[in-house]
Amino acid sequence: MEDIVVAALALAGTLAGSYFANRRSTALIAYRLEALEKQVQAHNSLVERTYRLEERAELQEEKLKVVNHRIQDLERDI
Repeated sequence: MEDIVVAALALAGTLAGSYFANRRSTALIAYRLEALEKQVQAHNSLVERTYRLEERAELQEEKLKVVNHRIQDLERDI
């Protein structure tokens, strides 16, 4: 009978330890996942801003080409 009580207490201790270890591990994984999501969001924001900057640079280059052509035309007329 004494062996059964010791075994039951050992089982209860093992189950409790496993439960709390699993709970802590799950909380750590959730924290790391949240941090990773923030990093991905920051990266995506950076990619979007870079894309917009590239579009603006292309537009400025096109405007510069137009201005240069106008200057060349004016120089020929003089």
